[in-house]
Amino acid sequence: MTTVGFIGSGNIGSTIARLAIEAGHQIVLSNSRGPETLADTAAELGPRASAATSGEAAAAGDIVVVTVPVKAFPALPAAPLAGKTVIDTCNYGPERDGHIPELDSKLLTSSELLLRYMPDAVLVKAFNNIFFKHLLSLARPAGAADHSYLPIAGDSAPAKAAVTEFIEALGYSVVDAGRLADSWRQATDTPVWGTPYGPYSNEKGQPAGEDAIRAALATATR
Repeated sequence: MTTVGFIGSGNIGSTIARLAIEAGHQIVLSNSRGPETLADTAAELGPRASAATSGEAAAAGDIVVVTVPVKAFPALPAAPLAGKTVIDTCNYGPERDGHIPELDSKLLTSSELLLRYMPDAVLVKAFNNIFFKHLLSLARPAGAADHSYLPIAGDSAPAKAAVTEFIEALGYSVVDAGRLADSWRQATDTPVWGTPYGPYSNEKGQPAGEDAIRAALATATR
């Protein structure tokens, strides 16, 4: 059983947590407001879920999911993430995060910026291209004909392998989208962002196979 720490417990974070519980993992939730604000969520998820501070969640996780606004990167607990596989679900939005010159100029991807704040972590970009309601509803058992795929990007083959195993346990398969420098291909408003899984108005979504995800990644432009 893997322990998964969560730094940020919004829509995507809580959805991944729910799928992780269903897959048999232990989870430790955190947010910026303190563990007491997550007591109800942890209770709803059951005995394998608990709430903690961000630093405690980072320390507890075998894998740690970071799912926060980009503007919150400077406040993340870097030390307990050293050497750990970290899943970055974050998307940059200037209307929420303010303008960040390195991202506006496309000098960096948001994952490369995150790595500056936790240089000893091992980052893999994942889960940032799918609507949280679709993420929950499209999970399928291995071998299902309507299995959906998610893109991941990262610079470490072992970390990608660990994240692939985790994603597969949650009910998805993976398309390797390249290095962190390539993760812009799955960022906000790219062809693979949301569209392959159907419109938000259809909360159940539509399955997106490997070919659809690869084609969407291939047509991304900067």
